[in-house]
Amino acid sequence: MKKKVNSLVLLISIFLLQSCSNRYLSSVYQPISTPLDYTDLDNWAVHPQNTPSQLDFVKPEKNPYDVDVFYIHPTITTSRKNSAWNGDVADENYRQATLNTAIKYQCSAWYGLGRTFAPFYRDAHVRSFREQFKPVGGDDAFRSAYEDIKAAFKHYLEHENKGRPIVLVSHSQGTLHAGQLLKDFFEDQPLQKQLVAAYLVGIAIKSEYFQNIPFMTNPTETGGFVTWNTYKRNHLPDDYEKWYKGSLVTNPITWDDQKSASYEQHKGLAYYDGMIYPNSLSIELIDGMVWARTPKVPKRFWLSFVKDYHFADITIFWKDIRENTRMRIEAFLAKS
Repeated sequence: MKKKVNSLVLLISIFLLQSCSNRYLSSVYQPISTPLDYTDLDNWAVHPQNTPSQLDFVKPEKNPYDVDVFYIHPTITTSRKNSAWNGDVADENYRQATLNTAIKYQCSAWYGLGRTFAPFYRDAHVRSFREQFKPVGGDDAFRSAYEDIKAAFKHYLEHENKGRPIVLVSHSQGTLHAGQLLKDFFEDQPLQKQLVAAYLVGIAIKSEYFQNIPFMTNPTETGGFVTWNTYKRNHLPDDYEKWYKGSLVTNPITWDDQKSASYEQHKGLAYYDGMIYPNSLSIELIDGMVWARTPKVPKRFWLSFVKDYHFADITIFWKDIRENTRMRIEAFLAKS
């Protein structure tokens, strides 16, 4: 029992650090000279030829769709003791943290629906979010991280895609990079015709961010994006007025313009014990944010203290996301 509780605490802690407000000591930024080599399978957390055991709990699809999923993980480099600006992909602790949190609890929601690709990349340290627009390295760290993501995506396009439809998936820092990928490779370009959907989660997105990639408000709509940020009901982040208010928000249970969803509508939460818990969440939408009640799951005592559900933006809607992705894929393929 103690081991399971510790696993839950670890999961919450790693993702919660992404949005904490503490300042971190800064160091001089050391530029990254070249992107990672994505011909090397070791630089992929998930690849059709390299599937980690953390995804073993996902029930295999009998007939996977002829589509690809490209997933970009959130910030993993969060330690206050780490003075580096970017993560170290060669560090086994970094790799295991990525696999045991982001891959297991987020990427798994899409795994097996089609071929799945998830690159390791040298993410920007969490302090970069608070040191953006300052001459100490925050912006440089994000740019370097994106160079890895761009190199991974270019390798995927050149060697793997072969014209297949694409589902683009991301969370938090990963969404910053996914948004830029959509601008650089999809928007108003031939590849846009291959976009099934983009699930851009965990970062506030304003309506003017894209010019010609639509915000989707129908559960079977394709060719656009959905987005949301989750907080506990009746609570708001300190920076709500600055970042979240006025941003786009998707109902990640009904996938339309409904402003709430009941426990009965909720399809399933993926929990740290490897189980899926349906009918365990109710939500309401406010301006720029999803408000959720404390999930009805075992050991919910730990979650009752959590106000910021950033760490669980995907896990609490795990099966809802999976089933909606299935609907969008089928709608896309039916039109092809």
